[in-house]
Amino acid sequence: MVNYDRLEKKIGYSFKDKDLLKTALTHSSYASEHKMNYELNNERLEFIGDAYLDAVIGHKLFDIMKTSHEGVLSRNRADVVREESLADIARKINLGDYLNLGKGEELNGGRNKDSILSDAFEALLGAVILDSGFGQCEKIVLELFADKIQLAVDGKLNKDYKSRLQEKLQEKYRSVKISYVLTSTSGPDHDKTFNVQVEMDGKVLGSGTGKSKAKAEQAAAKEVLSKGDI
Repeated sequence: MVNYDRLEKKIGYSFKDKDLLKTALTHSSYASEHKMNYELNNERLEFIGDAYLDAVIGHKLFDIMKTSHEGVLSRNRADVVREESLADIARKINLGDYLNLGKGEELNGGRNKDSILSDAFEALLGAVILDSGFGQCEKIVLELFADKIQLAVDGKLNKDYKSRLQEKLQEKYRSVKISYVLTSTSGPDHDKTFNVQVEMDGKVLGSGTGKSKAKAEQAAAKEVLSKGDI
């Protein structure tokens, strides 16, 4: 059995149910390869962790930024919980070392992919919730994200490209409808590539690709920003 002591020490929490922790660290590629039941991969736990992470970070920002309006709070929360930020936290606790990956993902560097690390981190939070409740999970989140929350409050945390594009377009046009449209996907299930285009009021502004829909959206927004004509 895998020894999770170092990981548990990094997050300051010891699981009562180690099977929950194992599930949080099991990628769908591994579960599929080993003919495991769907509930034994980390996607369901990720669903719980994702929702709760948004709530905890949002609540903390609400408490700190007492005079900020909803739009500012939403943008700051997005900066703190974006995929790259979660992957950064995951790397700090060496989460990739403990992942159960299928052979394909292992060969393709899955242990260091932002998408896999961020999803596994959210699943880890979901597992904590099921193991000990929301209070324990909140404690872990606020400890691990303290620096990023403060940077966001100080306006020093890099904004994601989607947020920056949204702000620029709203400054210039005030009322606009921005949407990200998935145009195609390619590749096998364990290594898909997503193609997305960003539109403003139905007009295509740019496009991007990535190993997740979220990364493709960021790439599309980055392309529009790089043109410098908005």
